[in-house]
Amino acid sequence: MIVVRLCGGLGNQLFQYAAGRRLALARRAELVLDLGWYMRTPSSDTPRAYELDHYPIQARLTTQGEALWCRLHEGRLLRNLPIFPRRWRHWREKIFEFDTLVLDLPDNTYLDGYWQSYRYFEDGAHLIRAELSPIAPLGAQDAEVAGLITSVNAVSVHVRRGDYVTHQAAAAYHGLCSLEYYKSALAHISRHVTQPHFFVFSDDPAWTRENLPLPGQVTFVEHNGAATAFQDLRLMSLCDHQIIANSSFSWWGAWLNTRPDKVVVTPKQWFADQRNIQSLIPDNWIRL
Repeated sequence: MIVVRLCGGLGNQLFQYAAGRRLALARRAELVLDLGWYMRTPSSDTPRAYELDHYPIQARLTTQGEALWCRLHEGRLLRNLPIFPRRWRHWREKIFEFDTLVLDLPDNTYLDGYWQSYRYFEDGAHLIRAELSPIAPLGAQDAEVAGLITSVNAVSVHVRRGDYVTHQAAAAYHGLCSLEYYKSALAHISRHVTQPHFFVFSDDPAWTRENLPLPGQVTFVEHNGAATAFQDLRLMSLCDHQIIANSSFSWWGAWLNTRPDKVVVTPKQWFADQRNIQSLIPDNWIRL
């Protein structure tokens, strides 16, 4: 089996699932999800909920016994104690960039990392996209927005604030996309997309309404809360084009859009420390 340690919000969970699913397929192995992080979230991290149950994923959760084995993979101290046996080989993400060695890992591996690169699963992209179509149908308000999206030249705009503003550790690690970035992105779309209609998604809609300089036709999508964020992600992916934030959530909104002629604008600075994001952003996305 391939065991994946899940952590973080929906966007992170999708990356972790996709990388694990591709490896499990290659090894013809069962994919098992370790949810220990959600039960013992470190104080330095933003608390999140497990959200992959909204999708027809091909994986199961750990059994009670397997969860005990997973505890041996938590924390550096336990991982490095030689006296403890290991049920699985522990493979911890060493760098943010794509690691080719991950694709060749054997069966009975425990994956511990974020795996934020499309290259971990690009050879299984069609299958991954099919498994990341939500089980639940669109609600009434979602269906109304989806209908409007299909009738116009739709551009989703995602503004991530939330814990990037209120949580000190998250703010220091990620940083915020500036208004200058959004101005440049909106200008780029306006030059390359005919009669764009902007659909705005944000965890801080009041700030967005007050500060974002949106041209032309605009629809603010504000009815979904944390429990139905997966519906917002689906609506974002239905748009023809995307302007995304430095957020794995909006990254997936763009990647799940299968249109070959889509225009995706992304910030060239994804983290506060300006690390290399070459393997995160597909070559045909526009970095501003």
